[in-house]
Parts: sequence; C-alpha cells; structure tokens
Amino acid sequence: MSANVNWPEAIKPLIEKYKNTRHPLEYGNIYQLVVMVILSAQDSDRNINKIAPKLFEAFPNMESLSRATAEALYPFISGVRNFGNKTKWLMELAQKVKEDKNIPTNLEELTELPGIGRKSANVILRESGKPAEGLIVDLHVVRVAPRLGIATGTDPKKIEKQLMDTLPKEEWDAGMAISFLGREICRPTPKCEICLMRSVCEYYKTQKGIVN
Repeated sequence: MSANVNWPEAIKPLIEKYKNTRHPLEYGNIYQLVVMVILSAQDSDRNINKIAPKLFEAFPNMESLSRATAEALYPFISGVRNFGNKTKWLMELAQKVKEDKNIPTNLEELTELPGIGRKSANVILRESGKPAEGLIVDLHVVRVAPRLGIATGTDPKKIEKQLMDTLPKEEWDAGMAISFLGREICRPTPKCEICLMRSVCEYYKTQKGIVN
C-alpha cells in the first residue's frame, strides 16, 4: 500500500467525478435492484439489463415473486450464469421478505438474505440513498485498488477492510467510484494517459519508471 499518499485527499476528485452516477444495472425500484444484484453475480450487468424487463413483467413485485415456482422462473433467467442457484435464492428471499416494503435497508439484515453478500448489500444501500456501511468491492475494484496502491491482495473482504481503514466514512462511496474507473479507464489494459488518478497511482509510476 502506498504509505506516502494521503488517500482521503487523493481520492476526492474520483468520488466527485462519479458521485451522482447510478449503478449500471437499469432498475426501476428497490425490488428490481435487489433481484438484479443477485442475478448479476459472476455475470455482466449488460446481460442482466437485457433479461430484466420480461422478468419484471411476469413478476412485478416481491409478492408475485414469492408465489413463483422454479419452473415459472427458469424461462426468464435461464440465460443467466448459475441460474439454478439464483432461482433458489430469489424464491427463498421473496418468501422471507414477502412484500417490497419489507426489504431491509441495513447491511446486517441484507446480508442475512439468500444470495446477498457484502458487495451486493453495499450496492443496494448506495442505490437506496442509505448511509454507507462499507465499500462496494466488485471485480473492477479488486483489479484497480491494488494498482492504485490504496489496497493490496485479491480478497474482496480484505480489500474492503483496507479501504474502510484508510478512508473516512464520508468517503466510502469511493468503492463505486473506483469501480466506475475500472469499467471506463482502468480496464485490464488501462488507459493511463487519460486517468485522473495517475499522479498518485503506483502502477502508473512503476510503468513510467517514476521513483518517489
């Protein structure tokens, strides 16, 4: 981790750039968001956005989903990766929650639901406008945070812990901001020359042979 970088200060421009940007999942309400977040695990947001409209036409709310059978769900989500497990999770979750108004709005209760881990819960809290209780660490953050030098390793939970320790709570939207950076600029082959973080980025300095 780059000890000589003042990360709470250095990360501000990135948070500012993406602060009002919605998550790429094209949801219409929190019920849709919860379902889409579960479906998007190990799949692409683009694929989930494509299949979602017909799914929500058939199951417009938590109540209708709670009455669904696996056979009724399969035609809508069989194109999703790991759809067998996800079908089971959605059915269990809907039977537990029953109505849209009962969807939890805190990390602890969200992560108790089937198919929802910390990353998914953090996405739901952010998009619901609730206070952050952690940072979103998706596959983009796992790639970008160590490149920047703000975290090390490849374990999402450990990376989240490092980010929580490094940044003040009011900057925890940095998780989503780093994710957007990873989607747009810090791709597997990064576009360093147009990146607003290059002045503090460990990867960029290494590539350029810049020694502190």
